[in-house]
Amino acid sequence: MPKNKTHKGTAKRIRTTGSGKLMRQQTGLRHRMEVKSSKETRDLSGIVPVAKADVKRVKKLLGR
Repeated sequence: MPKNKTHKGTAKRIRTTGSGKLMRQQTGLRHRMEVKSSKETRDLSGIVPVAKADVKRVKKLLGR
């Protein structure tokens, strides 16, 4: 039986914490920055946990 491969696109976007939580960057920080307020930019800059509904699928892609 061959080994499972990690989905590299997902691996570059999602980090695993020490406790096993999956964390991701928020969307909306790539373009149209002049329209967004400083507060909105700050709020979007943090990392957030992956949605509960997506955790199972993402873990499979990461080979966990």
